[in-house]
Amino acid sequence: MTDRPLLQMTGIVKEFPGVRALDGVDLDVRPGEVHCLLGQNGAGKSTLIKVLSGFHQPDAGTIAWDGRETSFGTPARAIEQGVTTIYQELDLVPHLDVAENVFLGHEVSRGGFTQRGRAQEMARALLARLGHSEIPTSRLVGDLSPANQQIVSMARALSHDTRLLVLDEPSAVLDQHEVDNLFRVIRDLTAEGVAVVYISHRLEEIRRIGDRITVLKDGSTVATGLAVADTTTAELIRLMTGRSIEYVFPPRSETPRDRGEPLLEVRDLSLAGVFTGVDLTVHAGEIVGLAGLVGAGRSEILETLYGARRASTGTVAVDGRPLRRGSVPASVRAGVGLAPEERKSQGLLLDEAVFRNITMSSMARFARLGFLDRGEERRRAAELTASLDVRPDGVTRAVRTLSGGNQQKVVLARWLLRDCRVLLLDEPTRGVDVGARSEIYQLIRSLADRGVAVVVVSSEIEEVLGLADRVLVVREGEVVHESAATDIDEARVLDLVMEGKAVSA
Repeated sequence: MTDRPLLQMTGIVKEFPGVRALDGVDLDVRPGEVHCLLGQNGAGKSTLIKVLSGFHQPDAGTIAWDGRETSFGTPARAIEQGVTTIYQELDLVPHLDVAENVFLGHEVSRGGFTQRGRAQEMARALLARLGHSEIPTSRLVGDLSPANQQIVSMARALSHDTRLLVLDEPSAVLDQHEVDNLFRVIRDLTAEGVAVVYISHRLEEIRRIGDRITVLKDGSTVATGLAVADTTTAELIRLMTGRSIEYVFPPRSETPRDRGEPLLEVRDLSLAGVFTGVDLTVHAGEIVGLAGLVGAGRSEILETLYGARRASTGTVAVDGRPLRRGSVPASVRAGVGLAPEERKSQGLLLDEAVFRNITMSSMARFARLGFLDRGEERRRAAELTASLDVRPDGVTRAVRTLSGGNQQKVVLARWLLRDCRVLLLDEPTRGVDVGARSEIYQLIRSLADRGVAVVVVSSEIEEVLGLADRVLVVREGEVVHESAATDIDEARVLDLVMEGKAVSA
């Protein structure tokens, strides 16, 4: 790593109608370093990397590339210069295969004819470099898991002559083993002189992989060039939020463990080829966490409980009454709500107003003589968004204009309005900044204190152990351990998810 910047952005300003998204941002990145870009949702990180990648043009400021002032007029121009960006929302084409996605836009050809065999061979080599040679290059990308789609996106980045790689929340869909592999790839790239801009809300990742840090707040640079080794977590949180935040979980309920009959009871639940023999009970006021690797079947368990998948065997009962298999309406009527992992594609209508996203599961209560009472819809939605501190306020704005944390609050508000009794949460803080995380943790605990039975899936073991009352460890579709959260630690969970040896409670 040298001291001479490969990239230097100075005084970058970007305005959109009614908002100044970037207000004089500075960033310099050196060859061979991992430069971490931090900030709460809405701080300007996404806009900055879109300027860097040529997607947006700055209204003021300068960009110097390898010592020369330049302008990345288009994304294609940025790629030509050696800047490759992998966005959190992957821009893969689901109906094309892996090799076609890897070389999309710069197809492997000779004499005007595509060399499909050569492309497959080159794609396999790139996947092997990433430690994932098991991914078939002829398989459609849409059939891959989110984690493997992320790997394909990485392979596409490496298919270019990349000098600066921008990674936006790259670990969001990866399990711990895959994160370790990602970090290995990053270290190999930086050893070759490639610069990396790494965006993540997970501060422990910054500690592991980062060299220097730049912090954005409200569209401005509040600190840049901070050495990771010399900057405390408390200082980073203060810079991002403007205040000190105790990154702690809310206290657990003091209700005795003998809570009577369970509110949610699952017996011998199986989904062919995914998970088998799952037994689960959750009492009113209890939070149960499911820990395990990505692909272990955790999300599918929640989707089956919700009725989005039809179980092969077993029963799901709420308050002693069995639910109809594979029926979302039956589950919702019984008081079951789901906040899915992919909230943007599965949990929200992004172009619809905030109020409609909140009321969509409770429309019947707003019907008056066959017509919707839109005024009452907005009023109830406004009450909920105020109580949850959804920002910015205004229930008529499109939900896509909100940050990740506030979008998650909208999903939770929907089930609050519905008075759900069983709440299923899949990766509830994925893509959520540190300040909003604390608020969501408090909200989840307050729902449990009101008597809601909560099931939480999270890839962050610390989150499962800190938030849940009881923990189930899932490996390869089987529950291999169950205990109180206070009776197990992070190291033991890691042992279980890697070894998968059944352990009695």
